[in-house]
Amino acid sequence: MRNLLAFLAKFNHWFVFIILEVVSLALLFRYNSYQGSVWFSTANYVAGNIHELNAGVEAYFHLNQLNRQLTQRNLQLEQQVRMLLEKQADSIAANDTSATRRAGYEMLKGLELISAKVVDNSVNRSDNLITINKGEADGVKKDMGVACGTGVVGIVYLTSKHFSIVIPLLNIKSNVSCSIKGRGYFGYLHWKNPPADIAYLDDVPRHARFKRGDEIVTSGYSSVFPPGIRVGKIINAFNSPDGLSYRLQIRLSTDFAKLRDVCVINDNSIIERLELLRAAQDSIKPQGESTKR
Repeated sequence: MRNLLAFLAKFNHWFVFIILEVVSLALLFRYNSYQGSVWFSTANYVAGNIHELNAGVEAYFHLNQLNRQLTQRNLQLEQQVRMLLEKQADSIAANDTSATRRAGYEMLKGLELISAKVVDNSVNRSDNLITINKGEADGVKKDMGVACGTGVVGIVYLTSKHFSIVIPLLNIKSNVSCSIKGRGYFGYLHWKNPPADIAYLDDVPRHARFKRGDEIVTSGYSSVFPPGIRVGKIINAFNSPDGLSYRLQIRLSTDFAKLRDVCVINDNSIIERLELLRAAQDSIKPQGESTKR
């Protein structure tokens, strides 16, 4: 206490000066219109900059949530556009747009998108794998499809309680049924080795008609992905080794090197088809072979 009193006594003239200065400024700005307007404008400018900075900081910390929402919305919009295009001809012929709309909504009912974030990824090996931060506790199961806002990512391979391993398109074991959008011809997408943006669509029939720039989407014939999810675009075409089909070179729409936010596709109809397929495969195995997979 003695030290505090000594300090105040030593610098009392400074404290008096500051108090008088504050009082004089308050009187100046309060009772003079010009100085008051200058003070008001300056205060508003400073406050506006502070609020803008604060809003920018808050927006930055909400980017993860925004990216997840955009990823989900992109996939939903792609599915809606695909269904509208497929039903357009039928709706015109039948002159019943309400029935078409109801059918589209019915198809979307069974499609649930589980948002996830990539926590580990590789693009420069032949057996690339992706780890995501959602697992069995979040509803993720083996053989579910994984996509992002720009297209197909891969298929869930292993799951734990809170994490899952995904086999991406950039894996030599990946095999996804795809079709040429608007033309109906389909084949199977494979990846050989780097670069990470090129894959090949094999077994495209010789009578197929296509051109460079045609879009490749999931065919819906597999038990993993619904039809119409973007995969990439045709950039070149070759004959298959046996000469009986085409091999199309595809530039993938997904940039795996920058992959952050993804969605696991939980489609009840796909799961039912997958279980039926497994049951059929088990039923036709030789009697001496175990039915366990």
